[in-house]
Amino acid sequence: MGGGRGGSAGVLSGPGGENEGMEKIPLERDAFLAPVPVVLLTCMGQDGFRNILTVSWVNVVCGTPPMVGVAVRQSRFSCVLIRETGEFVLNIPPAALLRAVDFCGTVSGQTTDKFSETHLTAVPGSKVRPPMIKECPINLECVVRHTLPLGSHVLFLAEVAAVHADADVVEDGTIVLGRVAPLTFDPFGGDYWNLKEVVAHHGFSDGSMPDRVEKRQIRQRA
Repeated sequence: MGGGRGGSAGVLSGPGGENEGMEKIPLERDAFLAPVPVVLLTCMGQDGFRNILTVSWVNVVCGTPPMVGVAVRQSRFSCVLIRETGEFVLNIPPAALLRAVDFCGTVSGQTTDKFSETHLTAVPGSKVRPPMIKECPINLECVVRHTLPLGSHVLFLAEVAAVHADADVVEDGTIVLGRVAPLTFDPFGGDYWNLKEVVAHHGFSDGSMPDRVEKRQIRQRA
């Protein structure tokens, strides 16, 4: 999904010019990209101690090899653990785990055993030492390739070493997001949001892709 070069540069208007005269208000400089995903990151120290951290500053950064970028505040306990082993797992939680998600992003692993407190189940992966979370329908095992201290946060660029998914969220070898019922987060308002429905499929505007809305509106997890 890329932008084209056609059209008039600097002109922002909706259909029928409905935004004409709408005033733009200058705001304080910030990295306002929202919403962002909600992910439970599991990591492990050299001593085998396991921790869970709720992260939202996560994104895909490369297709081949498959790589993700995760920004973690330098003061976080998990930042130390990731640096020690160079490995972590990204676990995508369903909306049903919202309370555990919020808890793992609120308390520190230095003083709390988050697996015990949330009753989440740690299961071994196939490629890395940190465990996966059984209750999360999608799990990405990741190996850190580059570590970039940026300021308040450290950016970990990691290669996806293995992907696991529950059988009931997979169809024809593809993960069906509607069955996962994932969460998103507004980092500026502090609100969690769910994804209600598909509105279109990429490529629909020029007819190059079929309409698959109906197929994707199927049973979400409770």
